[in-house]
Amino acid sequence: MSGPEAVMEAQDLRRYYELSRGWLAPKATVKALDGVSFTLAPHRTLAVVGESGCGKSTLARQLTLIEPPSSGALRLNGRDYATASEAERRRARRQVQIIFQNPYGSLNPRKKIGAILAEPLAINTDLGSVEREARVREVMAKVGLRPEHYMRYPHMFSGGQRQRVAIARALMLKPRVVVADEPVSALDVSIQAQVLNLLMDLQDELGMAYVFISHDLAVVRHIADDVLVMYLGRPVEQGASAEVFARPLHPYTRALLAAAPSLDPDRRAGRSVLRGELPSPLNPPAGCAFHTRCPHADGECAARRPEPRSYGGREVACHHVERIG
Repeated sequence: MSGPEAVMEAQDLRRYYELSRGWLAPKATVKALDGVSFTLAPHRTLAVVGESGCGKSTLARQLTLIEPPSSGALRLNGRDYATASEAERRRARRQVQIIFQNPYGSLNPRKKIGAILAEPLAINTDLGSVEREARVREVMAKVGLRPEHYMRYPHMFSGGQRQRVAIARALMLKPRVVVADEPVSALDVSIQAQVLNLLMDLQDELGMAYVFISHDLAVVRHIADDVLVMYLGRPVEQGASAEVFARPLHPYTRALLAAAPSLDPDRRAGRSVLRGELPSPLNPPAGCAFHTRCPHADGECAARRPEPRSYGGREVACHHVERIG
């Protein structure tokens, strides 16, 4: 799936952590991310969805080069940074910026908005103070902040305005990829649509690619071009957003969509309820990790782990996708 226009490519990306369980017990290995691959082009949005604990935030840390992967490749504009030096990774971080879930928690309450937004420029560029202020005011206008907001503190803003500040900070270095980690989940529903529309307008204007991490399928349906569904660190279904929502193929994807609220009584009556809870990543089930909760599971599912394979224009990790699909 690689191509010359790809701005970011992940290939079999893995991140394992070793945890101590006491003096006498052997260390446990948590496979927080276990074989994620995708290609992302400019102007495109990839949504990553799944339950808490599925590896979404670990993936965000890999993509923003905060920590290196255990194995696999992560390419930005064709250059692999998975095994790059820390200095190279630090320079590459300018191309990938992140918008956090909690806008207030990610803003220094002791600094004015103008200083917060100028900080990335002061650290990463040679711009003078006058040029930095001009750039800050330009980006503030793009995200819908007024000139007088430049001298205000974060506590003087509403939640939606703070998230606009967070978006402005992510744009300061003109990144090619923006990772949005649950960017609207802390906002009122009435404000969520405004922020989502702002993100889409900025993408149209500036040509950035988004990796949009969310558990809210209604939000994903609104903004995503492609969807990557994860379960216990592994991709289970990946494809175009419209196709995934119209005809989900993996039982887990079906269960996630069925769990979304609906006003249609027929849809509520026919939904497949997701039973049980996400297994512990310290002790994942053998075979297909989803087989303990899957209504279609059989002996093969318990014995052998399915690898993602092409079916119906998508990548699906299921032994029985032909029968289920």
